[in-house]
Amino acid sequence: MTGRDARSLPADALEALRRRAVAAVEAGVTRAEVARLFGVSRKTVGAWVAAYEREGTEAFRPRRRGRRPGEQFALSAEQQAWVVRTIVDGPPDRLGLPQRLWTRQAIAELVRREFGILISSPTVSQYLDRWGLVEERRLLEMRRSRVLSDRPREPRPGAERLANAEILWLAWTRPRTPADPRRGPVADRQNLLTGFRDHFGDVNLLLALSHRGMVYFQARRGAFDSPQANEFLARLAEQFGRGLDVVVCDWPVRHDEILRGWSEPGPGRLSVRFALD
Repeated sequence: MTGRDARSLPADALEALRRRAVAAVEAGVTRAEVARLFGVSRKTVGAWVAAYEREGTEAFRPRRRGRRPGEQFALSAEQQAWVVRTIVDGPPDRLGLPQRLWTRQAIAELVRREFGILISSPTVSQYLDRWGLVEERRLLEMRRSRVLSDRPREPRPGAERLANAEILWLAWTRPRTPADPRRGPVADRQNLLTGFRDHFGDVNLLLALSHRGMVYFQARRGAFDSPQANEFLARLAEQFGRGLDVVVCDWPVRHDEILRGWSEPGPGRLSVRFALD
């Protein structure tokens, strides 16, 4: 197949080629060698691997070219707006879903139940990023770099690690919108989210990222107060059924009093520390 454009292959053959190439890279073969073996460029192999890391197995399936923006989405603009409003209005268990906090799985189940549409977890991640609600790559970068952008200035007691606890990276964020220059430019954002506050109010989110890459979050209109933040931690603890070792990565200084109230919620149940500690 050397010298041929892989995109000219039939859809099933191209899907098989992508799967084999990515599997070879994950097995330890260099991208240059994989490119030589399969007759494609090293850049193409890199793009396939990056797409797989971002989208999961859905990245292997060839996509039709030349469609208009938005045509490739499983959910219409109206359905997406409904999902966002539902997330902001409260946690998933109020709708009869089994999850205590919003996750990719909970959103996929909500979409299946309400619209009869099956979407995968990687697809949910794409929607969350497109909506500006949850930027998983930014959370992963915060976890890797252990940077706290808005760190409280005073040390806090109660930051000892707990044995056999679930380690979670915690952030208080707000949706990234075109009107928010702090978050940078927003590409490919759908019209329904332009002017996020006009559509959905002053939205705030508490998010927790596990070491397995799972994201648990709760959204509301307006800032969280201490009881609401404590409820978020309680729901996290119920989700895992064990103690929590929480590392705060991003938190507004003006709400530092909430963090100070977490120093001793219960023996062996919760440890809260800062990313730069």
